[in-house]
Amino acid sequence: MTNTLDELFNKYPAPLLNISIALCAIFTGLLIKLILSRIFRYYARVSRKFLIRSIIRHMHKVMYFFLPLLLLNISVPIMRMRDSYHGPVSKFIEILYTIVFAIILIQIIEILEDYFYHRHDLNKDDNLKERKLRTQLQFVHKIIVGLIVIVTAGVVLLSFESMRKVGTGLLTGVGIGSLIIGFAAQKSLGNLLAGFQIAFTQPLRIDDVLIVENEWGRVEEITLTYVVIKIWDQRRLILPINYFIEKPFQNWTRVTAELIGSVFLYLDYTAPVEKIKEELGRLLETDTLWDRRVMALQVTDTRENSIVIRALVSGRNSSDVFDLRCHVREGLISFIQKNYPECLPKTRAEIETGRVK
Repeated sequence: MTNTLDELFNKYPAPLLNISIALCAIFTGLLIKLILSRIFRYYARVSRKFLIRSIIRHMHKVMYFFLPLLLLNISVPIMRMRDSYHGPVSKFIEILYTIVFAIILIQIIEILEDYFYHRHDLNKDDNLKERKLRTQLQFVHKIIVGLIVIVTAGVVLLSFESMRKVGTGLLTGVGIGSLIIGFAAQKSLGNLLAGFQIAFTQPLRIDDVLIVENEWGRVEEITLTYVVIKIWDQRRLILPINYFIEKPFQNWTRVTAELIGSVFLYLDYTAPVEKIKEELGRLLETDTLWDRRVMALQVTDTRENSIVIRALVSGRNSSDVFDLRCHVREGLISFIQKNYPECLPKTRAEIETGRVK
């Protein structure tokens, strides 16, 4: 093999053969990528496995660069060029290969995350376990990706001799510099530590229903420094992550998604409470949103001109309970309007006619 290459380099110019070797390596890498892609796509159609589809989705583009760079990196030693060219070319290819390899590691993490998300779907009523797992996975995912990026950047920088000297010079001034940086980054570090605390103690999780800053919404995203709340009207409320460590907030799905909702009616003293209670039962029996756990109707307060009737209902989650409350409120008001309109709140006045002497 070596004798054949020597004969070729003696017969043809070295630059031409170097370019030919590079093109051959790139073409072979693309060809292998095409073959692997066809195999995976065929297997995905036959087996219909989610993991195969996830691998294709995440690895499809990066393999266009990884396989050609891998073969190009292997073929560099057999190229004939001056040392002044060979070193920079080899280092440049190694840097690109290192960056692409880091991207592959990130994509592998994405594939694993997809697999866990597929196994633990949020789209069910009792999804407490899934929300716990997804919250921890998102945080760990961001930490690992950040470490991969930092390590890759360090490997690339340390491959240059000049960068090593700069690093040595920086270490001599680390004493004063660390104090300055630590003071400046105190708030950011506090957010990071708060993120760790939230990820593993979990006062809130992905898809939890919260009341925060007088807004109702679901936790859409938890990052290392902030939390995104999707408000019911599709606005986004973005809060620093340490907000949830320092300030109180309501979590409606902390232990379970099941909730109890209340409906208040303000009626006249003549309102037939028993008839209204029977109507509540009839409404709930025909409503699929009711989970059959709680049904109650009581007079909870009396006022000068009216009584306060409270109906309690239960549902599988906060969305169901909200809609169920609306259904019950509309149904009871309609029932009273049709059958007992005189029981609606009214103001009484007694007028005495004057006597003429």
